[in-house]
Amino acid sequence: MCKTEELVVRIVELRGDYYQFGLEQGKEIMSLPILNQMNQLLELTINSNSQRAKEIVKNVSPKLFQELKGLAEGLNRPLDSIIKLFSGYDVVFPKMGCTTLVNDGYYVRNYDFSPVMYDARLVITNPTDGYVSVGLSQQVIGRLDGMNEKGLVVGLHFVNNEHRGEGFIATTIVRMLLEQCANIEEALTFITSIPHGYCYNYSITDPSGKSVIVEASPQQQITHFTNPLICTNHFESDVLKVKNRIEIQGSVKRKEFLRYLLRENLPPMSAYHHFNSDQSPLFFKYYKEYFGTLHTVVYSPKNLSLMIGVGENCKPMKFSLKEYMEGEVSLPKEMKGIISHSM
Repeated sequence: MCKTEELVVRIVELRGDYYQFGLEQGKEIMSLPILNQMNQLLELTINSNSQRAKEIVKNVSPKLFQELKGLAEGLNRPLDSIIKLFSGYDVVFPKMGCTTLVNDGYYVRNYDFSPVMYDARLVITNPTDGYVSVGLSQQVIGRLDGMNEKGLVVGLHFVNNEHRGEGFIATTIVRMLLEQCANIEEALTFITSIPHGYCYNYSITDPSGKSVIVEASPQQQITHFTNPLICTNHFESDVLKVKNRIEIQGSVKRKEFLRYLLRENLPPMSAYHHFNSDQSPLFFKYYKEYFGTLHTVVYSPKNLSLMIGVGENCKPMKFSLKEYMEGEVSLPKEMKGIISHSM
C-alpha cells in the first residue's frame, strides 16, 4: 500500500542586492515550514566554529556574506548564529541521492532526499551586481542544482560523509559557482581552490557543449571531461574510489540504466519523462530513508530554458530564463506534485 502526499514548491523571485536577498528570505521563511528545520540544523552545526566560518565566507564569497547578514536581520537573529546555521561551512548533512545525464545540449536530473528536510523552493535571483540564476534551494542560500544567465549548469551528487574535513557543504559550493562563474573553466578554477567539507561529485556543463564531473573530497579534486555525461553517487577515479561507501550497487545500477538511455538519443522532454515516471529505475519512493525523488529538472544552457516537475508523473513547468530577464515571463507562486510513500 502507498500513501500519497501533495508536495508544494514555492517559486521565489529575488531582485536587488545580496543583503536585500537575505532580508527578504528571512521575512519569507518566518512563516514557512522551513523554519522548523532550525532545530535539526542546530544539531548538524553543533561543533562548527562560527567565527572561522565568517572569515572564510567573507573571503571566498563576499556577496553571500552580505546575503547572510540580510538573513540575520530578516530572522532577527545574531549573525554568528545565522552563519553557523546557513553558511554551509563545517556542517554535517544527511546522505542523499541524485542522478544526472548531460547529452545533446541538455542537463536532466533527479534529486532524491526527504521532504522533511527539503526547502521546497525554486529561487530566481536577479542581483544588481551579479549573474541572474535559477535553482532549487537548500538551507536557504544553498542550491541543489541550478543554471545562471551565462548558461553554466551545476548539480551536486552525495558520495560519502565519513571522510570529512573543515570546509563547505556542497549546496553552498553549487550556489557560489552559479554566482561567480561564467563557464566551465572558471568553475573548475573556483571549485579546486576552496575548502570542501565532504565527498561529493559535481556535474557541470555550459553552452559550449562541454561537460565535466568533478570528484571532490576534502583532500583533493579530480576532474573528468566527458560528453555525454553520466553522474550518480560514487567516485570512479582510482585515487578517490577508496572513499566510496561500502554499498554503491544502487548508484552503479542507475549509471548502467543511463548508458542504456543514451542509446535512445532522447530529446529533452522524453528524457524528462524517463526520469520522472514513477515506474522508472531512476525514480525512488524511500522518503523515510532520505531517498525519495522530490524533483526532476531539465536545464538547456544554450537557450537558457528550464523544465521542472515536482514528485512523480508530473507535467513539467517550462520557462525561459532569457525571457524572464527581458521581463517577458510571469511566474506562478508555486508548483505542486504528488509523492507516494510505501506503507
